[in-house]
Amino acid sequence: MTKRSWITPSWLILLLDLGCSIVAMSLSFLLRLNFSLEDFGRYPMQDIVLVVVSVNLLLSLLFRTCSGIVRYTSMADIGRISCVGLVSAIIYYYINVAAFTYTAENMIPLSVITINFFINTFFLLSYRLFVKWAFHYYSRYGVINKTKAVIYNAGHSGLMVRKAISEDQTGNIRITGFLDDKLTRAGKRLEGLPIFGTSRSALERLMRQEKVKLLIVAEEAPDAQVLNDLVDNCIALNIKVQKVLPVNKWINAEWSPAKLQDIRIEDLLDRSVISISNEQVSREAKGKAILVTGAAGSIGSELVRQLVKLEPAVIVMCDKAESPLHELELEMGELAPGVPVVPYIANICDRIRMQQLFEVYEPSMVYHAAAYKHVPMMEKNPSVAVLNNVMGTKMLAELAVEFGAEKFVMVSTDKAVNPTNIMGASKRIAEIFTQSYNNHVNRQYKKSGPVYGMPPTRFITTRFGNVLGSNGSVIPRFKQQLEKGGPLTVTHPEITRYFMTIPEACQLVLEAGAMGQGGEIFVFDMGQPVKIADLANKMIRMSGREPGKDVQVVFTGLRPGEKLYEELLNNAENTLSTYHEKIMIARVREYDFVEVNEHVEKLIASAQKHYITPTVVLMKQLVPEFISKNSAYEQLDKDKIKL
Repeated sequence: MTKRSWITPSWLILLLDLGCSIVAMSLSFLLRLNFSLEDFGRYPMQDIVLVVVSVNLLLSLLFRTCSGIVRYTSMADIGRISCVGLVSAIIYYYINVAAFTYTAENMIPLSVITINFFINTFFLLSYRLFVKWAFHYYSRYGVINKTKAVIYNAGHSGLMVRKAISEDQTGNIRITGFLDDKLTRAGKRLEGLPIFGTSRSALERLMRQEKVKLLIVAEEAPDAQVLNDLVDNCIALNIKVQKVLPVNKWINAEWSPAKLQDIRIEDLLDRSVISISNEQVSREAKGKAILVTGAAGSIGSELVRQLVKLEPAVIVMCDKAESPLHELELEMGELAPGVPVVPYIANICDRIRMQQLFEVYEPSMVYHAAAYKHVPMMEKNPSVAVLNNVMGTKMLAELAVEFGAEKFVMVSTDKAVNPTNIMGASKRIAEIFTQSYNNHVNRQYKKSGPVYGMPPTRFITTRFGNVLGSNGSVIPRFKQQLEKGGPLTVTHPEITRYFMTIPEACQLVLEAGAMGQGGEIFVFDMGQPVKIADLANKMIRMSGREPGKDVQVVFTGLRPGEKLYEELLNNAENTLSTYHEKIMIARVREYDFVEVNEHVEKLIASAQKHYITPTVVLMKQLVPEFISKNSAYEQLDKDKIKL
């Protein structure tokens, strides 16, 4: 059932306005005549009252001054009321001129008209502003049990949020001030409310003086470090932190508590937005056929979302997961109905099926995001990791060259650097193959000329760390464990990881596709690594509970193949800068394609027979820096050292 609040009828406001106009005109005459009732009686007051009522009735209907909601009186209402007063004064003047011309009677003297303008305008505005103040006072102080809150952002967004909350008669939040990290604003007042700084001492003062229990973040893109500090301080002071949806998403709808959302751990791990404005990305995608493998996954699906905005001729979404691919197809139908998207059910290891894809759609751009990625799972199934991550990449690369694709962009991982597990080693082998293959086809092109009249396919690789919210990542797992009451499981007290958002990762992949000339491995400035144990403790505190008391953090030991620290570069590698300070090109060792291809063929043959140990031995031969950790294959490294 919807609650209804009393709104004064327009006819009642009109009657009040007319009554104010009559009183104002009478008072104007008395003031002009020094309250002499004898002189007052000489004027035709009945005719004057009739004129006042007629003029103000007409102007009120014309300017619609009676149609507004009194408690929401705005500057626009004040402007209309002032216009009514000014126009009515002009009409009184000409009525008086006409009366004097035909009757020689000074009906409404000019001095009275002037006085009446100020008194009438004052009366009409005063009762409106009084009603507005009364409603505001009641909404702020009338309900005792309201939660006291402050708004972070003393700018336009903060003002809009404060106004919406204050006008919500059914809400239980009372705004007592603003927070702002701009020193020029701290210490001042905004709409009568104080503006505080964002320091710990300012928050403590708010707790002590105002008993604040809630901080509302109205900044649409707050600096991650500032937000982290605010959340840490608020958690320590038992102040809840929530963020409001962007103003443009609710400004045209009624305010409700649903517009406030809890701060997520992803908001705290997010970094400053990387600004990339490269028209080459749009030019290379527009009007082209594009293939995205692993399209139903976290990275692949976001690549599709960003690519459809670039007006390609068609996007082929290749994946073997039926249901997620179906959901993505429906989503793209709503997001970009004008862009053809093709859901293509296939295993990238099925050469015949993939060859059919290239024959039918002839993709110009290939974004290869399909991969097995779970470290412990691949440690138990090394042959499958090789078949999917190495053989699948090899077949796609060869098909891309055979059918004249312009570029092949491979999504790799930081686990490929100094790998300690099967998954990372398989991705490093895929990197080595595509890079050496790129050099090989370029040399062949220079020797024998273009194949099919086209330059050779350019192969580009991108490396980055963990993405927030991806399937199977640590944050969704922690959320599930928190919902069950804990404990939160962390493999090691010192384990650290880099994090980035999925849209940011995909932006890098698209940029690499535009920037790359072939053979590069692009690495990204991932910011500061995050200790997973600290992440777990912060998530517990953000849920309103105490680590070690309400929810335990349990250390389970490193999983097979797991590293304590991830790296983006091998010790033998260094980087070259690009036009963007956060995007770099790794300078890596070059491999001879003939040797690599021969070794990869042996590796694939072993994996196809599902030989476990021989497959891992071949991987270690191709990637000498692959040293197993916490794994059944550590003995292979020891045997190699002995030899």
